[in-house]
Amino acid sequence: MFDSIYSSSVSASEFFLMAAAALGTGLIYAWILSFRVRAQSRFFLVVALIPFVVAFVITFVKGNIGAGVALGGGCFGLIRFRSAPGTADELIAVLIAMASGVAFGMGYLGYGAAILLGLSALWFLLAPGRLFRHKSVAEDQLLRITIPEALEYNGVFDAIFARYLQDAESVGVKTTGMGSMFRLSYRVRMKDRSQEKAFLDELRTRNGNLEIALLPYYESGTAQL
Repeated sequence: MFDSIYSSSVSASEFFLMAAAALGTGLIYAWILSFRVRAQSRFFLVVALIPFVVAFVITFVKGNIGAGVALGGGCFGLIRFRSAPGTADELIAVLIAMASGVAFGMGYLGYGAAILLGLSALWFLLAPGRLFRHKSVAEDQLLRITIPEALEYNGVFDAIFARYLQDAESVGVKTTGMGSMFRLSYRVRMKDRSQEKAFLDELRTRNGNLEIALLPYYESGTAQL
């Protein structure tokens, strides 16, 4: 089961057996992921086809895995360059599908199926759990405050932060509104989450009632500060 089905040359029956295995397990893999990954339905269709596409490339470069990976990696890079940035879930889903495609392309159908179905089952079991959700990390939030250009932002909110926050760290400043405003970003941890509204109300009186956002820090990501 875990030996390569390919001989010195790839026959039509071997190719179609590989295609059936890659497409079948790819569809099952995408279906399992759809229960855990938040993405558009087109994403799951693409993930289902990736194992076969990669296997097709590997098969027809005569088993030269270096050339096949280089070609597939170049195509993957171009696709990612022209696509909107994906989440970590989407990225690892694509990489797992590509890894199984290499196995299928070398004729190792058992290994390809094991990579897809084994890792998707592991993902299905671990994703809803709290193994990596630490309380101290979950309490961190991203605070974004928009202020007018004329307001000196250094230390302007320190007194409010001292009353409501256990910890506050500046993580970025950027201009917005054609340079007429600044957006300040802080990584914060509240002393008491029940005081969020009072905290935001005080900030609004200081920033002229411009936009303020308080978000989960690790779901927001620092790339969007």
